[in-house]
Amino acid sequence: MAHGFKRTRKGIVGRFEAPEVRLLQKLFSDVGETLAPAAREDGPARNDDPLEALVGWDEEVAEPTDPAVRRLLPAASSDPEQAAEFRRLTDRSLRERKTAALRASSLALESQPVVLSLAQAQDFARSLNDVRLVLASRLNIDSTEAAERVAELTDFGRAEDVEQYMGVVYNFVSWLQETLMNALLKTLPPR
Repeated sequence: MAHGFKRTRKGIVGRFEAPEVRLLQKLFSDVGETLAPAAREDGPARNDDPLEALVGWDEEVAEPTDPAVRRLLPAASSDPEQAAEFRRLTDRSLRERKTAALRASSLALESQPVVLSLAQAQDFARSLNDVRLVLASRLNIDSTEAAERVAELTDFGRAEDVEQYMGVVYNFVSWLQETLMNALLKTLPPR
């Protein structure tokens, strides 16, 4: 059984059993795949501007159709034109940074116990948050009442259907993120 994260002299340390490691690595991988840009039917995007190609801008980036990806990469403005311009300038780099954090977090799970530096812990926290956002989207958690509904689904011990299983996983990831955030808070200088 996972022991969550604690701040120690070695860094931020967490202990996990093999099934928990496999679950977290699968979740990180699945979210990474969810973030991969959809393949275009007409082939890869062509970018004639060398500066745009160098910095990762794209000519046009459509708003994601998957609600989970929209939670991971929300519109930056209620103004459609500003939101589209921001998405065009940042979509690729945001996806790449999130994917890199997910991969780094998955690799961190290769050693037991997991010992994270401050930077690694921040990446791990981002990865857990992205997993929670995707699970919340799939479970239709969009309010306090919906979150309570999912909590009630998982109060009975064993999961009997996919929704209950996802609820259990959501609660596990939420708990793990809470322990990590508490450990990170202890790294802040005292007031």
